[in-house]
Formats: sequence, C-alpha cells, structure tokens
Amino acid sequence: MPTPTPPSTAAAALRSGSPAPALAALMLMLVLAALDQTILSTALPSMAHDLPGSLPPAWTFSAYLLAATVVIALYGRLADVHGRKPMLLLSIALFLLGSLACAASQSMLQLVLARALQGAGGGGLMTLTMLTVAALFPLQERGRYQALLGAVYGVATMFGPLTGGWLTEHLSWRWAFGLNVPLALVALGILAATLRRQPAGPRTPIDHLGALLLAGALCSALLMTQHERLQLPAWLSVGALGAACAACTCAFLLRQRHARHPLVPLSLFAQPMYAAVATIGLATGLALYAAVVFTPAYLQTALHLSPTAAAWYLLPLMAGVTTAAIASSRLLRSRIPARGLGLVAGTLMVAGFVLLALCMQWAPAQPLALSACLLPLGAGMGLLFPIITMVSQRAAPVQLMGIATAVPVMLRSLGGAVGVALLTRVFSSALHSALPLQPAGSAAAGAQALQWVWACAGATALLGLLACRWLPDAPMAQAPEGASLARPRPAGTGAAGQRA
Repeated sequence: MPTPTPPSTAAAALRSGSPAPALAALMLMLVLAALDQTILSTALPSMAHDLPGSLPPAWTFSAYLLAATVVIALYGRLADVHGRKPMLLLSIALFLLGSLACAASQSMLQLVLARALQGAGGGGLMTLTMLTVAALFPLQERGRYQALLGAVYGVATMFGPLTGGWLTEHLSWRWAFGLNVPLALVALGILAATLRRQPAGPRTPIDHLGALLLAGALCSALLMTQHERLQLPAWLSVGALGAACAACTCAFLLRQRHARHPLVPLSLFAQPMYAAVATIGLATGLALYAAVVFTPAYLQTALHLSPTAAAWYLLPLMAGVTTAAIASSRLLRSRIPARGLGLVAGTLMVAGFVLLALCMQWAPAQPLALSACLLPLGAGMGLLFPIITMVSQRAAPVQLMGIATAVPVMLRSLGGAVGVALLTRVFSSALHSALPLQPAGSAAAGAQALQWVWACAGATALLGLLACRWLPDAPMAQAPEGASLARPRPAGTGAAGQRA
C-alpha cells in the first residue's frame, strides 16, 4: 500500500515558489463559503418577491446548510483516501457551479436546488482549506495560518447579513451569488497551478452505507429544528423526524463499530483529547451563531437600529475572534499547553454570556454596553479555534487526518444550526411569558426573553469549558513532526482500531 505523505512535507505540497498565492486563494474560498451561510438572511424578502414558486423562502437558507453539513465528514474521508488537492478542486467546482446556477435561477425551486449544489461544495471548503494549510506549512508555522483561517471564517460569517443587505439594496440579490463566480474561478486556477498532488492514502473502500446513515441523521435533526420555518407537510411531523434521527444515529454508530473501513472511526473518540475538541467544536458553533443571530435581531427590533448600524455593533466580537485566534497560535507555538489556554478561553466564553445576560438586566437600551460584552465572548472563541484544529490533527494518525479534522467542523456547523433553532424556541417561549408583565411591544420584554437565550448559551459554553480539562497538558510543540499525540493502537477492525 502507498504510504501517505506526512503533513510536515510543506515543500512537497507546492510545485514551486512561495505558498502565499495558494494561501490567499484558500482564504478567499473560505470567506465565500462562510459568507454564503448567512448572506441571504437580509435578502430573502426580495428573492421571494422576484421568484415564482410555492416553496417557503427559508428553504434557500436551509438547503445550503443541509448540504454543507452532510458532506463535511465525507470530504474529510475522501481526502484521506484520494488526497487533498482533487477533493479541494472538486469542492470549489461544485461551489462555483452552484453559485452560477443560483444567480441564473428563474423560480424558487431552481434556487433551492442550486443552493443545495452550492452547499455540497461549500461544506468541503471548511475542512479542506485546513487540511491544505497543514500540507503547505511546517509544524512551527502551521498554527499561525490555521488560526488566521479560523478568524477569517468567523468574521466572514458575521459580515454575511451586512453584505447581503448592501448588495440587495444597491444592486440585486443575484449579485450575492454572481460575485462568487469570478472569484472562485481565480482561486481554482491558482490552486490548480500551485498545488502539487500528493500521494493518496491507502485505497480503502468508502463506507457508503455509513455516509447515507449519517446524512439521514443530520438531515432529520436539521429539519426537525426548522420544521415551522420551512412549512413542512403535516405527515413529516417533528415526532417523525425525531424518530428518524434517533434511528439513523443508532444505526450509524452500530455501522461504524462493526464496519471494516468506517466513515468516522470511533477509535478517534477513545482519545479523551479528541472527544474534548469535538465537544468544544459543538459549543463554539452554538456560541458564534447565537451571537451573530440574536444580537443584531435585538438591536433592530427592540432598539430600532438599521441593519447596517446593528452590524457595526458586532465589531468587538469580530475583533476578539481575529486577534485572539492569532494570539492563540503564537501561544501554542511558545509551548503554552492547550489545556491551560483552553480553560482561559472557555472561561472567557462563559463570562461573555454572563455579561450579556447582566446587560439585558441592567442596561437593555444601551447598545454600546451590549457591544462591549461581546469582546470576551469573541476572544474566547478566537482562542479555541486554533486549539480545535491543531489538537484534532495531532490526536489522530496521519492517515486519518482528513476525517479527524472534518468531524469537529461538522459538529460546529451542526451546533450552530440546531442550537440557534432551539434558542429561538427558548426566546419565543420566554417572550410569550414576559409580554403580559410588560407594556405591549416594549423592549423590556425582549430583553427579558434574551436573558434566557444568553443563559442557555452560557450553559453550553460551560460544557465546552469542562471539556477543556481533557486537552493535552504538555506543549504540543514537544511532539515530533508527523507524530500523533494519541497512544498507538494495534491495527485491526471496528472501533478498537482500524486501518484507514
């Protein structure tokens, strides 16, 4: 069997020259994929007005989210088997074709199908950019650039609604997709020309049944949390979707336990540090999307700010994510243990949500106070982004690096989507209870309801903080290049140990 190329061989990943053009192309594609997760939130009314069809406009958002979340793990496994470059170019091509189809859509059905195609490419970009950076740079420099990618992803997600609103107001909602086409073509050309195709991993079969069961579980979970918004038929009830999700999840776990070549080797989760970063990924996804969704909504509906003004109040969150992500990579390179840094980051996240809840109690009409409370939250998330990537890659054998990187990314996306849907239900229930006690339509009722949202989000952040206890306590820089932090396991089948 061919031996997979260690991630340390940075020079072998490039044909020649500097890695800067390839890094810029990777960052550009990650920005486009992150923007398209949230860019339509302010453009949906215009799209519904322009396009005929009976499908609810919310499907245009959910189709992308469903497709992107479902394919993340599959891309990671395919990258392990077939190599990073072909999978990266495939994901860019699908994203490009989906964007072109979205811009040219003439009905709501066409747009929803095009968004699913676009998501099938965008989901791969979130994992494959991280994997490609791992091949471009040596271990001593890798964390810096992976932290930069994490910061870029977070900031682009926050700028999505503002970008969509500006394009819709001054040009057309079609430009939200049309601009992707030339930019993706440039990135595709640069990466195709500069990246060298590395030797693929062992040609093991892909667990197609496992992929199908995982897709069923994820789709059922996402549809269940967005049932009312998507106006699903009565026969596809929340109970039916919940039963389907539970059945697919149990079947998937049994399949992964007994399959000779599982899609997601359960042996990864036997390492406490990997289970920890998976939990942290889930918690950071919920925290990021909760802040991005509920803060602007409150500023616009309760304090009557414009969408542009509300977006600017997210600046401390963006600054915290960006600066802390870069600082985190430097601290990890300077032999600061991931556990200590993670505990600080988790504490900052919990403190951020506590401050947000207190702000809703004592200064609900002060947008600057709300904005300031976002700074520690952003700093906590920024510190954790590089830790999640670096620990997940170092906790797994080299031949499983793709799927090991993909799973926390998938859980972050799932945590954001499902978490926001559940928090929306919490907000609606709390608002319904608060309205009789407050003047009709007053901002006080919204602030009181939002306290419950921040409290629930803070509880999830506390779970992430507890998971940080299982991060490695030794500096990761002490491990030799290409070595896994995980203890070696005997080769075999099933969950106890399997060959990739």
